[in-house]
Amino acid sequence: MVAVRASDEDRQRVIAALQRHTEAGRLTLDEFSDRVGIVYAAKTLDELRAAIVDLPALAPAAPPVSHGDRQLLLTFVLAILAVALIGTVYTLFH
Repeated sequence: MVAVRASDEDRQRVIAALQRHTEAGRLTLDEFSDRVGIVYAAKTLDELRAAIVDLPALAPAAPPVSHGDRQLLLTFVLAILAVALIGTVYTLFH
């Protein structure tokens, strides 16, 4: 079987997984450091797998909230406040 070369993106994906396992307490900082060294030295996907083979599968990471999502949420909150304010003013003067 032909070994498939690992890309920089493959390495970054494995390092991100190692970071999440470290945050979850499955790896110490020393273990994380050792495994990152293995990842950067890896030339093939099989060598990359060796860095995470003994770790359980992770749930997919939640996507970060984008600036556009925050903008939409802020607009929605301001619209609700404006309607509440207009309703209050309307009830006071009628």
